[in-house]
Amino acid sequence: MEPHVVLVNERDEPQGTMGKLEAHQRGLLHRALSVFLFDGEGRMLLQRRALDKYHGGGLWSNAVCSHPLPEEAVDAAAVRRLREELGIEADIQPVFSFTYRANVENGLVEHEFDHVFAGRYEGAFQLNSEEVAAVRFVSMPELEQELRDHPEHFTQWFRLIYDRVYQALGTNHQPQTTNDKPQKTPFGVAQGNKPQHS
Repeated sequence: MEPHVVLVNERDEPQGTMGKLEAHQRGLLHRALSVFLFDGEGRMLLQRRALDKYHGGGLWSNAVCSHPLPEEAVDAAAVRRLREELGIEADIQPVFSFTYRANVENGLVEHEFDHVFAGRYEGAFQLNSEEVAAVRFVSMPELEQELRDHPEHFTQWFRLIYDRVYQALGTNHQPQTTNDKPQKTPFGVAQGNKPQHS
């Protein structure tokens, strides 16, 4: 049976359920979740989506992107998907939520009220090959270089959200001076001023 997603309004109030594929074909706003994980050095975990995913196959994204089941709490769904996709248990905390809309391949539309979580993890992984092709940790400078050189290697929603996560955690991914010693957040990310962009 096809999994269903929770349709919501702009206040994240449930408006019913719909099959996941149909919701993406029609571009209807639905509830989603994104998990970002960091190691002790503040590097972000990237997941490469399995090649046969219904969209975004083979692209790099954050640790977990998914949807809660009907009647399932979003935080419980985030914990469940970490276990199902990566084979791990991690202490995660809500960071923020936001709404976005993006056209993806195969005529599908991602239109999500996305609940974003973050946490720290440094253990081993047991990857579910039906969901995940590979994982790796990257530093912020490495990530930004890859995004500049090959944005097409990353999912659209990741390109929209990754910088907001760093800002929400109070991080500074600009080069540090010798007198500017970064402190660490609970997730191991170097803390400083918000990033400045041209």
